[in-house]
Amino acid sequence: MLVGAHEVRRFEAARAQLEAIAYRLLGSAIEAEDAVQDTFLRWQSVDRERIETPEAWLTKVLTNICLNRLTSARTRRETYVGQWLPEPVFAGDRMLGPSDTVEQRESVSIAMLTLMERLTAKERVVYVLREAFGYSHSEIAEILDITESNCQQVYRRAKQHLADGRRRVAVDAAAARKIVEEFLAAALSGKTDSLVRMLTDDVISVGDGGGVVFSVPRPITGALRVARFLRTLFTPTQAKWEMIGGRPDLYAAVANGVPALVMVVDDRVVGVVALDVTADGIAAVHAQANPGKLERATHQWAVSGHGEPLTGSW
Repeated sequence: MLVGAHEVRRFEAARAQLEAIAYRLLGSAIEAEDAVQDTFLRWQSVDRERIETPEAWLTKVLTNICLNRLTSARTRRETYVGQWLPEPVFAGDRMLGPSDTVEQRESVSIAMLTLMERLTAKERVVYVLREAFGYSHSEIAEILDITESNCQQVYRRAKQHLADGRRRVAVDAAAARKIVEEFLAAALSGKTDSLVRMLTDDVISVGDGGGVVFSVPRPITGALRVARFLRTLFTPTQAKWEMIGGRPDLYAAVANGVPALVMVVDDRVVGVVALDVTADGIAAVHAQANPGKLERATHQWAVSGHGEPLTGSW
């Protein structure tokens, strides 16, 4: 069916929320955009006069598309080279969706998106729609074609799987810059003790190079081990610069609601190191260096004001 201007406007009014839902479900901005586009194609072909509540219909269609993609993504990730991390997005990106509540901010952090990989596809849908978007159990049950009591059970299981007992520290751009400056100074100091003091005892470091850029194949845990690794990682060498295409400028930013160290070479984002900050210190260091997961970050970096680099170069 042809889509008139009114129907296009109706869809575009819902696009931002659809993208935010899809990003939380898939952990990938690129895949989220594709899922939303597939939803629009369904919107084009359906008899829209028979749809009483377009927003609910669009959410249901998008959710089912994401459920199918989650199933295939699990299969792909079994053969993924190295460790898998979500695609980072910077503050201001509409993919992040609502951030008014602690639950909404938590649901889009790199740490939580990574934890959500533990969930079944259905658990992830229920958790995201309930925690981040405030859907009722009856609304989610209708979207998934399950009973309301079943939906409540799925939600409880998801919460149990994701409980880590931590609350992240909310940051603005100024606070993020201060944290990143301190982190970078400690990492470049060559002194392990400086880094250890910033980390929690059970801190974890995870890197995603996607088989394109070298990264450690398994997580590193414990303050001393992570500090030693970071000290080595931030020791500048020509080989490291060649691997990422040049000597990077280093910036502070907010990515997925947490402080992030951004590495930029010739206006191209080549690395995003997200710092999961809690009241006890940095609980996780998530380093994304896979070029395929930094395309949106590079585009957003180019069109946003990002201030001066922290140092002239690394």
